[in-house]
Amino acid sequence: MFNKFKEHASRAAEGATSFGQEAGKRMSTMAEQSGVNKVSVNSPIIGSLSEESAKASRILEQFINKEEIEHGFDSIIPVSVIKKAKGLVIFTVVKAGFLWSGRAGSGLLVARLPDGQWSAPSAIATGGVGFGAQVGADITDVVLILNTDDAVKAFAKGGNVTIGGNLAVSAGPIGAGGEAAVATASGREVAPIFSYTKSKGLFAGMSIEGTVLLELSKVNTKFYGKPIKASELIHTAPPNQEAAPLYAMIKRAEDRDPY
Repeated sequence: MFNKFKEHASRAAEGATSFGQEAGKRMSTMAEQSGVNKVSVNSPIIGSLSEESAKASRILEQFINKEEIEHGFDSIIPVSVIKKAKGLVIFTVVKAGFLWSGRAGSGLLVARLPDGQWSAPSAIATGGVGFGAQVGADITDVVLILNTDDAVKAFAKGGNVTIGGNLAVSAGPIGAGGEAAVATASGREVAPIFSYTKSKGLFAGMSIEGTVLLELSKVNTKFYGKPIKASELIHTAPPNQEAAPLYAMIKRAEDRDPY
């Protein structure tokens, strides 16, 4: 049963190219009609390792850019949250429907190695359906902060990880006040995962609770030219040169002044 689900979800993530592109085009058209010059939309479709690394870099930048605070969007990930992170999961999800809704997306997982460097990335995907009084479409960029070694291990086992099921998740501390919040919680237990999301489109946003993330073993094989498990990539594989844009953005996130 699980294998069938994994296969269907993987196909949904890898085979939704026209769906994601069409959603992006429609949202760009809506933005132009409403007077917005440009809407930057990341593709929910898995690309090459270099393309996915560039996408992950762009997504993370949205959550560390000081201009977001200045424009009133107080969703900045505090510096201390990035510095203490054991791992990062960064992906884009497209969601569309009328009453019934479907969603599919893809991205990367990286983990902090014992020497402080970031591991080679592992490809992940998500897919699913929902039902309710909903209509429209959106694309959501997501950053998950893995705060514990157990959270990283859950992603290293292969198969799937259910956010809010296998692992508890909470909205991460944000903005200038987030540094204090993290400091206050430093002596206490924190959620295994912090979530940060930004949506573009007609839905109110995407709930992270219940999201199933899957390891894309075939994509990892394509990335690295040989079969390789997520556990190898995030526990022992050194940084990969094709992921340089992502590593550079993480360093920028860690080195910026708190604000």
